[in-house]
Amino acid sequence: MARLNLAPTKSNLLKIKEQLAVAEDGYELLEQKREILVMELMHLVEKVKLLEQKINKKVKEAYPELKKMLMTVGGDQVERISKAIHYDFTITEKTQVRGGMTFNSIDVQLPKKQLFYSYTDSFANTDKVMSDFFDLLALLTEMASIRTIVWRLATEVKKTQRRVNALDKMVIPQTRETKVYIESVLEERERENVFVLKALKSKQKGGAH
Repeated sequence: MARLNLAPTKSNLLKIKEQLAVAEDGYELLEQKREILVMELMHLVEKVKLLEQKINKKVKEAYPELKKMLMTVGGDQVERISKAIHYDFTITEKTQVRGGMTFNSIDVQLPKKQLFYSYTDSFANTDKVMSDFFDLLALLTEMASIRTIVWRLATEVKKTQRRVNALDKMVIPQTRETKVYIESVLEERERENVFVLKALKSKQKGGAH
């Protein structure tokens, strides 16, 4: 590891000691941040897995019923029923704190479930079909919101990891090596100065005789 290009002076030694302390403190803080982010990310990934299971289950429930409905009342009737639904979505932006970070996410309020059992020529399980698909829509909306946060958390984890690696593998070792080098040079100079002073004193004493 190449050391920093600094002159071996006492002032530079003080500077490099300060830089090393800052780098080591920064490393500790970033490592703590990375661990918190990873824990939060793992928690959300587990939540995504559970949501995927719920979505798969709901799809298996909903689509066979829809198929029966299509076969019973026909595509035109299903289309008329679907057009009668009021899709009054309310989209609001909300703030979430995850792993010490603030995220802006979208909260989607789905319309209330509507009953169609009394609909003319309606399929007996129309209400269940509609209810299943509203539930599925709610799950998909929640999944989209969580996946957005997961992606942003994963991006932040990668960025933090790069900074941790840079401090651990380059900045801190380089700064330490520079500190050791300056200290060794200054110590050598000090020994030389002591030697010179002793030599001068010895010479002065010899001259006095």
